[in-house]
Amino acid sequence: MRGLLRAAWAHSAWTRACAALLCAVVALAVIAPDASPWGVDEIDWDAIDRGPSARHWFGTDSAGRDLLTRSWAGARLSLSLALLGTAVSAAIGIPYGAIAGYFGGRVDQAMMRAVDATYALPFVFLVILLVVAFGRNVYLLFIAIGAVSWLDLARIVRGQTLAVRNELYVEAARALGAPRTTILLRHVIPNLLGPAIVYATLTLPGVILAESFISFLGLGVQEPQASWGVLIADGAREMQGSWWQLAFPATLLASTLLAVNTLGDALRDALNRRATLAAPRE
Repeated sequence: MRGLLRAAWAHSAWTRACAALLCAVVALAVIAPDASPWGVDEIDWDAIDRGPSARHWFGTDSAGRDLLTRSWAGARLSLSLALLGTAVSAAIGIPYGAIAGYFGGRVDQAMMRAVDATYALPFVFLVILLVVAFGRNVYLLFIAIGAVSWLDLARIVRGQTLAVRNELYVEAARALGAPRTTILLRHVIPNLLGPAIVYATLTLPGVILAESFISFLGLGVQEPQASWGVLIADGAREMQGSWWQLAFPATLLASTLLAVNTLGDALRDALNRRATLAAPRE
């Protein structure tokens, strides 16, 4: 995994710039809300719905709250929820795909038909069902969203497992009489973690967008909490007279998605190059 990170870092200057941007966004999301002179819900009665100024760099919203502070507080919550959803997705998708690929046969067919059936369900319909089931608990909702976002990862891990299960070290363990569960846990899954984590990074932007979309619809994060989806929804209602309320949160969201997608693509390219170099030549 360390070698993949080094290869991704050396991929291009643009990749390094996106990595620096993402590190800056994460650092400011952690530090800025607490370091700001304005609280997340603090009202400046003298600057209600004011544009960017020396006092409020991103301006204020219609309630007089500092938009810079709320944007970074929203980044903290949105990124936390995205990481939570991606972790749940990986925790389900990796073992599911590994089991389907290793055991094969009817087990593989039954498990992958379940994946196909889940693919057929509309995302908004699933979100509404999850809201009904879990209520307004945001963290439970995104654990549940992670539990339905593992489908692509499971297919990728299954494909990797089909190749790994015929490797010599797996055949040697099988010849020594090791149980199939032991082979799966000790030899197959550990050798899949690198590629699986790389492809899991490509799931992260989708979960960030899911949070923004769900909160935009009013089904996710609710006031007085701030997330990028909530801020963009508020800004969309005020965009005709207060452009800054939409422009700054939307720019942060788009920049973060660009950075994560670029890093994910660089990791995938590095993984593909390593697989090509490791392939036997005829």
